[in-house]
This record gives sequence, structure tokens and C-alpha cells, in this order.
Amino acid sequence: MSGAIIKELSTVDRRLWTIMTDYPQLLIADNRGNIREVPRLQALGRAGNTLVPLSRKDLIPLPYGSELFLVPGRVPLAYDPLRAAVVPLTHDPFSKKEAPCYPVSAFISPGYTVAYVPAYAEREKARILPLFSYGAVAYYRGTFCVAAVRVDREKRQDLRFMDIKKVKQNVRRFRTAYPRNRLIRHLEHCALCYGCPAAKNFFLERYEAPLPTSPSCNARCAGCISHQETNGCSVAQERIAFIPTPAEIAEVALHHIRVVRDPVVSFGQGCEGEPLLVSDSIERAVRLIRKKTQKGIINLNTNASRPQSVVRLCAAGLDSIRVSMNSVQEQYYTAYYRPKGYTFRDVLRSVREAKKRGRFVSINYFVMPGVTDSAKEYTALRSFIKKYHVDMIQWRNLNFDSVRYFSLLNIPSAGTQPLGIRAVIAAIHREFPRLMKGYFNPSRERIRRFMK
Repeated sequence: MSGAIIKELSTVDRRLWTIMTDYPQLLIADNRGNIREVPRLQALGRAGNTLVPLSRKDLIPLPYGSELFLVPGRVPLAYDPLRAAVVPLTHDPFSKKEAPCYPVSAFISPGYTVAYVPAYAEREKARILPLFSYGAVAYYRGTFCVAAVRVDREKRQDLRFMDIKKVKQNVRRFRTAYPRNRLIRHLEHCALCYGCPAAKNFFLERYEAPLPTSPSCNARCAGCISHQETNGCSVAQERIAFIPTPAEIAEVALHHIRVVRDPVVSFGQGCEGEPLLVSDSIERAVRLIRKKTQKGIINLNTNASRPQSVVRLCAAGLDSIRVSMNSVQEQYYTAYYRPKGYTFRDVLRSVREAKKRGRFVSINYFVMPGVTDSAKEYTALRSFIKKYHVDMIQWRNLNFDSVRYFSLLNIPSAGTQPLGIRAVIAAIHREFPRLMKGYFNPSRERIRRFMK
């Protein structure tokens, strides 16, 4: 495509043309999902209400396992360098029939945090987007690129190392070895139907094993992937429909701990509600596990809504907790989580209680450009780290429609200039060098190496 345009402009010095167009180019999709670059237009990224012409330094090559997709019901926005203006593309410039075109976005591989979301304007009656994260993409020097930063180099969920034949082989083997374990049957469905990387890792006998336990929840998260009420989103996967017995839970955990060199087992998965609501069963399971072995890390992914349950689980042998938060500012947390029967103060108290007992505490920090990198949120995060001495920030992408997110949090349309996700991550870890940076729950050996 670029060659055709240069041919049309044959009177222009080609070297000058190369210099003029050496910027990340806009990507658009047509009705059939075909993706093309528009060489004369520069790609834009968005952070809240701020549009940023993407430069080379904002981008990385699209990581393996990422997916490109069109964003329906939206009009792409781009930056025209010759006019020094933001322009909408209401129609496909390569179509003779004035057909519509669409923004292109990336659902990026685990281990990477999105720095900008795509720039677009909503068409009339545009529906809320599905529950994915949306990364701004561009085409630069023959490569698809995304505005993101790598935060974890562990290959835990790299699809190149997840042999589906091996997964299926071990599913059959586990059926024979554990014919009555309902939790293993549930994980089979997660691995083979939903393609869940955590469930696959259990059957591949490596890294971290999931231990889903709770069919219910005491929050109504706007971006919950296993239960939705009225906001128009479809769930990504069904929630577990039963409470596994402590014996079933311990059987899964002990198998994983026995065969994996540096294992992690974790309660609190995307296919369940809040594990603290079944803390009695989890407590008994943890005691059964720890009665057999002290190896590995037993982790709890949680909304941290019940501090006393956290205390009891720590006493039973829980090693670490990961607390999910979209913001460390109470009003934004409450607007997104919509808690039932607990408050933001309970969350903070759980963090304090876990740290008091010497447990490793991570924050599952849901990142949204324009919110996470606002000056106010950055200041609040620094204060939170200083006060509660958490051990790790997992810079996770928030799977939610960014425009609807700002509306949900009631953030003014005319906000301050964002600091930039990349800059915020770098500044936080520069100021707090003992704070781990990552995307996955760390193993005991990984923590030990970092703390050296």
C-alpha cells in the first residue's frame, strides 16, 4: 500500500517522503475484519480524555499470543501530521462505496501492561464493549506494534509453551488417578473449553495451580467475567456451581505441590466468586495441605472484604494474599466494585492484618490509562505503599470499556494531563526498590531471588 502512494507522489523526493512518514501509522479494519495501515495518518493513543500521537518510544512489537480485533460501533481517530490536527475516519479510505471502517485494538498477552487505549469516537447507539482490555496499536516499519510495557518476563502463560496435546493427555491421566474429584473435572472444562492458562498449567504440572471454590460473591464488579446483571456485557466464563470439599481441594493442591519444583496454588480465580465467603472450607483445606507438606506457596486472590477470615487463614498456613483493586482511592474503588456488606476500610484492614502476620501481600492493580496514571491516583498510590508496606504490585490490565469506565467512576471530562502508564510504573519502582513488579503471583524461589 505504501508503495502505491509513493508512486502516486512520484514528484516528491522519496527521501523526504520517508522522513515525513517515519511515524507509527494508523491501523483500520473493514467490515470483513481485514486490517490495513493508512500511511499518511499517525496512530493515536488515548488516556482518559487525552489524545496522544504515538511515537516510536511508546510502542513495542506486538507480543506473541496477542490478538488484534476491530472495535465495533466506533470511528477511528488519527493524527494528520500535515494538518497538525486530529481527524476522524467515518469511512474506509480504501473503499469506493463509502463503507465504514473501524478502530483496531490489541488484547495483549499476559505479562504486559497497556499504556494507551485506542483513540476513537463512538457512533450513535454504540453498545458497551465486551470484557477485554483494549491496547492502542499501530503499524511501524513493517511491524504491528502496541502501546504497552513489559512488567513480567516469566513465561508462565506464554502459549508457545502450552502444548494442548499434553494438556489433553494429562486430563485423561488425571481422570484415572482422581475419578471422584469434582474440582479436577471443573478445571478440565476451564482448560479445554475456555482455554484458561491457569487451568492448563495445572494439567501441565508447572507454575501455579488454580483452586476455585466459591460460587457466590459479595461484590458486583462492573467488569466481572463470571457474572453480569444488567450492564449489557456477556460473561467470559461460567462460575463454579459447587463448593469443593476440603478433601477435594487438598487433593488438587497436594498433587501440584508434589510434582512441581517451585509450586504455587491459589484460591480465587476468574471462574468463581469471592473465596472468603467459603473461608471455613478453605481453612480446613489449608490445614490438610500443611499437615502433609510445608513446600510451596498457598496463595489467596481476594477482594479482602473479611479481615477476620484473612486472620484465620493466615493462622491455618496461608502464605500470601493478592488483593484486587482498581484504585487506592475509596470513591473509585467503591464505584467499580460496588461492595455488598463490606467497605473499602475492610480491604485496608485485611492488608494490614496479613502484613502484621508476616505474609506476602500483592496488589492486583487494575490499570486503566487516564485513571491509573492521573496525578491524584499516583499520589494516593505512593501514600498507600508507604503506609501499608505491600510487597508487590501486579500491574494488570482492566478488562472494561474505557469510555464507560470513566462514566462509571464519574471522572470529569476535562481532567488533568495524565502522567503516562510507563512513567508511573518506572517512578513507583524507582522510589520503592524493594517493591516487586510483575503480573503473576510469585513463587517462593522468585521472592527469595528478588529479596537478595
